[in-house]
Amino acid sequence: MRRLGSFLRDAWALTRPYWTSEEKGRARLLLAAVVVLNLSLVGMTVVLTYWQRAFYNALEAKDAGAFWSLIFLGGEAAGTWFPGFAVLAVAYILIAVYQLYLQQALQIRWRRWLTGRYLDDWLADRAYYRIALTDPATDNPDQRVADDLRLFVDDTLTLGLGLMSSVVTLFSFIFVLWSLSGPLEVFGVSIPGYMVWVAILYSALGTWLAHLIGRPLIRLNFLQQRVEADFRYALVRLRDNVEGVALHNGEADEKRGLLTRFHALTSNWWAIMTATKRLTFFTAGYAQVASIFPIVVAAPAYFAGSIPLGGLIQTSSAFGEVQGALSWFVASYARLTEWRATVERLTGFQLAIAKARATSAGPQPVAGADQAVTMAGVTLSLPDGRVLMRDVALRLEKGQAVLISGASGSGKSTLFRALAGIWPFGAGAVHVPAGARALFLPQRPYLPLGSLRRAVCYPLDAALVPDAEVRAALEDVGLARLLDRLDVEDVWDRRLSGGEQQRLAFARALLTRPDFLFLDEATASLDPAAEAAMYRLVTERLPETGILSIAHRPAVAEFHGTRLVVAEGRLGKA
Repeated sequence: MRRLGSFLRDAWALTRPYWTSEEKGRARLLLAAVVVLNLSLVGMTVVLTYWQRAFYNALEAKDAGAFWSLIFLGGEAAGTWFPGFAVLAVAYILIAVYQLYLQQALQIRWRRWLTGRYLDDWLADRAYYRIALTDPATDNPDQRVADDLRLFVDDTLTLGLGLMSSVVTLFSFIFVLWSLSGPLEVFGVSIPGYMVWVAILYSALGTWLAHLIGRPLIRLNFLQQRVEADFRYALVRLRDNVEGVALHNGEADEKRGLLTRFHALTSNWWAIMTATKRLTFFTAGYAQVASIFPIVVAAPAYFAGSIPLGGLIQTSSAFGEVQGALSWFVASYARLTEWRATVERLTGFQLAIAKARATSAGPQPVAGADQAVTMAGVTLSLPDGRVLMRDVALRLEKGQAVLISGASGSGKSTLFRALAGIWPFGAGAVHVPAGARALFLPQRPYLPLGSLRRAVCYPLDAALVPDAEVRAALEDVGLARLLDRLDVEDVWDRRLSGGEQQRLAFARALLTRPDFLFLDEATASLDPAAEAAMYRLVTERLPETGILSIAHRPAVAEFHGTRLVVAEGRLGKA
């Protein structure tokens, strides 16, 4: 019970924010409309049971006039006026269609709001980056945003409205069934409304057995979402690294890795199939017995002449509605297990984001009055706690060019990340002039999805950058051949060579015109002549920009007035 309470609190914590957000007015109005239509469907079902009684009584009495009236527009039967089936059917269809339409409208609005919120939280304070370094157990954030949010919204609304309908149906039909069933004598004791008690006992037994049989599905559904996402991620990773795989002739190893992940998926799926088979044996049998059970129970009264055929049919329908409402848990058990797994994954994702955003370890960026980027007494560590660099002191002024070199693995790239304020391991501060614009160009530039124009302008809004400036920047870095493809959408990190991607990154620097430009092996894929051309370009076009380069090639040194080297965990003059 304690675990159930904790789960329900988590589900409410995920649900409540939307209904108290800035969209609460429209959301509540839509929900109210859906609830009203849902209740209308229940009301229509109640009316149909009375229509059924009149219809079957007309058949039993061979009353053709009443029969045809009840089929079309309606008429009197046994002294009571009833709407015709055609009228009831049209009304029912209209209500059902708009109930589903408005429910789907509410779903997409809720999902849109949740997606925006999760993306904000995941991207804020670079939580996405810190989670990847510090919490690898939080797997597949893409799946949690794309799939889990969709499943959560869908299941929450469907299950919630289904439960509400079942409760309303129960209270609507329990009085009908009570009045129809009458008393039953058992060992001299008169039991009033005996069909109601039979329905309660039947449903309670079914609920208990369904939970007992279906309980393993909770864990299996949680695991299935994870292994499905792992397999999809492996396929995406292969797609994004096709050249590396092809160059290594790694197809056989990739296939082994993919099949290993797929084997985990299918193994868990077989376990789900086995558990679902057991549960379906029970639920299918339960439903089949329920279809005939009320008629069997009420048949003695019919054969004794206590109730007519219409009364028997209405009793059976009312019993079915009461039993169905009480058996909501049985019918929804499989979906409830999926919903629980989704809630647990989203809750875990939220906790990982909160933990990552609350982490204040690592050198922190601090706005300073000085017009230079400075470090003093900074310590850089590895994720396992080992110290990589100690007492790092650095100063970069506007218009200054600083070169940092050192052996591979000495910590140069970690220093680059610390200057960007994204390295979460270590201590100290990076002082940055207030309002200063900095641009960081790693060895492998990031090219977002979309048009080439977007890739060149990133992270600026491409719509705000004049076309002439974009074209001039591409020409200046030697990519004039791409000018006629500026608005072509493609996977540009696979269309451009490593050197072309690095040239494109320098075009970004020309467009951004940062106060400080940091380069980590940003010309490693270029030949010496092209490398020199890129450095000459930025030093001439951005004379007021402070430039810090991490590079190995000696030729780069001529473009930098200050040279530093990383050795034995220290940063000092070369």
